[in-house]
Amino acid sequence: MSIGFTILIYAAVVVISYFLGCCNTALILSKYLLHDDVRNHGSGNAGLTNFYRVFGKKKVLWVILGDLAKAVISCILGGLLIGGVLHGATLGGGSPEVALGKLVGGIACMLGHSFPCMFGFKGGKGVLCGAGVIICMDWRIALICLGIFAILVAVTRWVSLGSMVASILFPVTCWFIYRSIPVVLLACVAGALIVVRHKDNAKRIAKGEENKFEFH
Repeated sequence: MSIGFTILIYAAVVVISYFLGCCNTALILSKYLLHDDVRNHGSGNAGLTNFYRVFGKKKVLWVILGDLAKAVISCILGGLLIGGVLHGATLGGGSPEVALGKLVGGIACMLGHSFPCMFGFKGGKGVLCGAGVIICMDWRIALICLGIFAILVAVTRWVSLGSMVASILFPVTCWFIYRSIPVVLLACVAGALIVVRHKDNAKRIAKGEENKFEFH
């Protein structure tokens, strides 16, 4: 493959996945269907937790499905184009090349979700998108990361804590599955995006002031 074609493939994955990520379900539902921008309430975050706190169970399933779906589509696109077209790997083969492609698409989607250009670059924190990326990577990675997330949230009721710990575990589990430095480096980027977006939550947790998740 020529360098130009390789750049074109990577650019296509990044651009398409970014704009998929920009389709922030919580923002679209609150702003255009409920006519009440979720960013004007609560934490000001356009994500699942704030949407749930503000609007309750109303349409929350669509937020979950929408944000997971765009991350999954982005990962599949990256796996097919980067892993398949560039490296001849099969999507379900579990190769590092496919994993790399999934991460490129997934990270671009997370960036679009967190910094959507059509919504003033003010989006969510990327937790659901990150969960979609983890699910797409490998069932063992998903079992460990999402399992730890669920346990921490159940015990502490701090969604932010579970999100950050799962994000830190993500590159560690990727290393044991793929043994690929490029994959682990991109997994670190994906995890860091979520951790950095939760820096204020981390400060509140340290002070014991973080809001606990309440089931309506």
